[in-house]
Amino acid sequence: VVADTGVGMDDATRARIWDPFFTTKSRTGTGLGLYLSKAIVEAHGGSVSATSQVGQGSIFTVQLPRLGS
Repeated sequence: VVADTGVGMDDATRARIWDPFFTTKSRTGTGLGLYLSKAIVEAHGGSVSATSQVGQGSIFTVQLPRLGS
């Protein structure tokens, strides 16, 4: 789990965070960070989720399968 106490995201932003090339930064970001992170985690059998509220920050949860016994 990774959490922050930043500005958070509104519903419209949160609905697009996993889209390739989506960014809220002006010309400084490629918009691939969250997209690629989720793709890598899912390729290894895991999942990523995000919750956020405007003015209260965001929480990202990454779950990966256990390997071995």
